[in-house]
Amino acid sequence: MTPRTVKLRVNGEAREGQAEPRLLLADFLRHELHLTGTHVGCEHGVCGACTVIVDGRAMRSCLMFAVQAEGTEITTVEGLGTPENLSPLQDAFHRHHALQCGFCTAGILTTMTALLKEEPDPTPDRVREVLSGNLCRCTGYIPIVDAVLDAAEKIRAAKA
Repeated sequence: MTPRTVKLRVNGEAREGQAEPRLLLADFLRHELHLTGTHVGCEHGVCGACTVIVDGRAMRSCLMFAVQAEGTEITTVEGLGTPENLSPLQDAFHRHHALQCGFCTAGILTTMTALLKEEPDPTPDRVREVLSGNLCRCTGYIPIVDAVLDAAEKIRAAKA
């Protein structure tokens, strides 16, 4: 198969790379663009570790071909904040100890970032419902839900 040039915006920057038509977006991000925060777990769209934000919506990058991302705006975990300036959600995860091994964290952060942009005041049940698409083997989810609700409150207060 002949590789194609894929042009898109990733974390606010124009980026491009070469991708064969069958190359998954997760692999393109990791190997072509060197954004290794997106993790590959099950490769079937079940675990949520590879979740990125595509044009404002949380998407499983293991279920999307890189060529399908042509012209899109993608946010990976690297685009959410910096070590010096964490996003409100990243800060809440830190304060609530909402991660342990960290493998699932990137996918959960991107999923919950998309949720909070769409629904700035989610209920605990809504957070759990959306979070059900991200598997975590370490935390038991309670600190994750607490962190998301805390971040939602902080984001709403900052806009008021």
